[in-house]
Amino acid sequence: MRRPIITLLSDFGLKDPYVAEMKAVILSICKEALIIDISHEIEKFNIRMGAFVLAQAAHYFPEGTIHVAVVDPGVGAARRAIIIETKRGLYVGPDNGLLMLAAENDGISHIYEIANPKYMLKRVSRTFHGRDIFSPAAAYLAAGVAPRMFGPEIHDPVKPSFSSPEIRDGMISGEIIHVDGFGNLITNISEKMLKSAEISEGDILYIRLGEKRLKVRLASSYEDVEINAPLAIVGGTGFLEISVNRGNASEILGARAGFPVEVKKTEGE
Repeated sequence: MRRPIITLLSDFGLKDPYVAEMKAVILSICKEALIIDISHEIEKFNIRMGAFVLAQAAHYFPEGTIHVAVVDPGVGAARRAIIIETKRGLYVGPDNGLLMLAAENDGISHIYEIANPKYMLKRVSRTFHGRDIFSPAAAYLAAGVAPRMFGPEIHDPVKPSFSSPEIRDGMISGEIIHVDGFGNLITNISEKMLKSAEISEGDILYIRLGEKRLKVRLASSYEDVEINAPLAIVGGTGFLEISVNRGNASEILGARAGFPVEVKKTEGE
């Protein structure tokens, strides 16, 4: 029988004992769990970055994987703790939008509030739900407890703007969801959405990026344009990226995560 897989993602860093405490709680409940760290270097309180990194990594894990994500600036407030059951796996974390991009990619089946104290630590702190609520929930799921046992089903999860780009009259409206280490501006516009707008490689695109306007080719590689020239490309993420060949698009274009983006196809050069 395959060991249950639990992944962890957080903005905790590794200086403090927080990640170790979460792992200790999981293993005390489910000794068979195989725990894999996705990242603990998410920028502090950056829900958008956490959502992007989670969605990118989760896709490659086996079906049935349990993903725990904690970027939780609202900890101790009124936000709910939730489990999202999808067609491929389970997501555990705060109801603040962090889980939705990955879960919607998988196809959401049910969402449950974690409300049953039986599946929490006996003492729940006000500031460390990653250890006291989310880790125990993941461990009990790994041990075979059904998601419905944790609490009532909910139908109104928090849905952030970065999980829902739109197409209207041939214009795709989205936003920059992440800036990678090379300065590439990764949007929330998927390759599938580009196809829905009848956009394909080689097309010339009109892009509005914040207050800037660009006219670029949807390239198949960075070398399709001159050095230091901007381009659009569907990168390894599966999302549309705005890049500069051998340059830092974020610095050159003065853009960052959260900037609005509009994309449409133009006629010819």
